[in-house]
Amino acid sequence: MPFTFTSEHAEFERAVADIARKEFYDGYLARATSDEPCRAEVAKLGAAGLLGLGLPEAAGGQGADPISVGIAVEQIARADIALASLVAQTSALPSCLWDGLPRHVGGPVLASLTSGESVMALALTEPGGGSDLTGMSVTARRADGGYRLFGEKTSVTLGMWAEHAIVVARAEGDGPKTRRFLVPLDRPDIARQRFQDPGFRPLGRAALGFDGTFVPADHEIGGPRSGLSAQLADLDFMRTLIGLMCVGLARRAMDETVEWVRRREAFGVPIARHQGVSFTLAEHETRLEAARLLSYRSLALRAAGERHSREASMCKWWAPQLAVQAVNDCIVIHGHTGWSNEMPLQQLLLDVSGLQIGDGTPQIQKLVIARELIGREYTG
Repeated sequence: MPFTFTSEHAEFERAVADIARKEFYDGYLARATSDEPCRAEVAKLGAAGLLGLGLPEAAGGQGADPISVGIAVEQIARADIALASLVAQTSALPSCLWDGLPRHVGGPVLASLTSGESVMALALTEPGGGSDLTGMSVTARRADGGYRLFGEKTSVTLGMWAEHAIVVARAEGDGPKTRRFLVPLDRPDIARQRFQDPGFRPLGRAALGFDGTFVPADHEIGGPRSGLSAQLADLDFMRTLIGLMCVGLARRAMDETVEWVRRREAFGVPIARHQGVSFTLAEHETRLEAARLLSYRSLALRAAGERHSREASMCKWWAPQLAVQAVNDCIVIHGHTGWSNEMPLQQLLLDVSGLQIGDGTPQIQKLVIARELIGREYTG
């Protein structure tokens, strides 16, 4: 595991950090408190080549390694975590469209995603199911020329404005128990209902209802990219990237707080002179750097083709918790001015708190780690 970036990685980090600061930093709060989709910003990400970074060049991506994807996610999250989520999703999710769909189906969708013209959702969670992905009730019933989907998915990020979704469903009849489908969301028999969330509002969550929605046979994601097991493997990538999203967001709060403690005076000196302030920031900086290195360790394992479910789960439960604690302490250090909607700190806390749950709760991640540490026969 290289603990320093290559010169190419370091140059890429500087370039993305510059884009993030110039294009997305100042507008974060206005976007984060609006329910409007951030189409213009997504187009800028596409123009900068930051969508689908990890996809092959033939698929419209950059062919970037996992570490480069992590760099982009971390730096964009320092400006706007919702936009960083889009950078992460377009590298972690759409690869199955290239590997598992006919070119005439997957190719145009990937081109639209990587250019920023469209976005794609993942429809995995179901009402009452939560983290139990083995008991899915959405069914794929065979029909002439394809399948018909019945049931409801919930907590679908981007569900209100995505043009397509990857839908994981329980197949009726022979074959694998679970299958994945690329589903256009413009069908009249798909019902969408938006959630009223405190964070990630530009992306939004929704419930999707399928009432006999027809999916052509060539929209089934096949080959080695089919089924729930393949989806869980993709989640290892996304969970690691979530760790870096949280680190990036927390570092933004830390940056603003460092500037604040240098300027703010109490008892005749900058409050940075008080160890109760400076030591708190030093502790958070240490924990965030540890989480950052763990995340890049996980990505290095992925780049080497090694299993990294254990490390991905460590990133997923630990980094959001660290970020929540760090942002909360930054608010406290700002005093009464920190508890204000005019500053971004409160919104940063609302945004990052949701990542403690999305893509698997801390309890699920600890179970994954415990199974590898102790053995599945002892942990259930």
